[in-house]
Amino acid sequence: MALTGISTAFGLGFVYFIASIPAGVAAGTNVWLAAAAAWLGYTLGGALVLVAGAPLRRWLVRKLNIPVERDPSKFIWRVWDRGGLAGLGLLAPVTIGPQAGSLLALAIGEKSPRILLAMSLGVIPWCVLFAALTSLGFELAG
Repeated sequence: MALTGISTAFGLGFVYFIASIPAGVAAGTNVWLAAAAAWLGYTLGGALVLVAGAPLRRWLVRKLNIPVERDPSKFIWRVWDRGGLAGLGLLAPVTIGPQAGSLLALAIGEKSPRILLAMSLGVIPWCVLFAALTSLGFELAG
């Protein structure tokens, strides 16, 4: 039963982080093990996008018409200048996810190792929060 919960948390962490920890616990695993599996799935989701690297960046810049040179008059650069990679790393888990977050950072010109670090560290506070809330919810319901 624990393997089902770990697989559930990992798989959902890869595509839909918010539901991953509660679903892993509901499927029968320990809350902190579910959080670790969700973190690993999330991090792997971002890492797989980064494997494509430069070719993917060129395609995105062309497809999304992202200006390669910093231009403060462009919305994307104003947002990036406010939060940067750290902000993206913290917001991606509860907004656009690891794949889209990694794609965006690649398109803007960040280096893959920095993106992976930001994505994998930015999700940790969310893992702790969702694990604690899930644990509390199961205690209150039980």
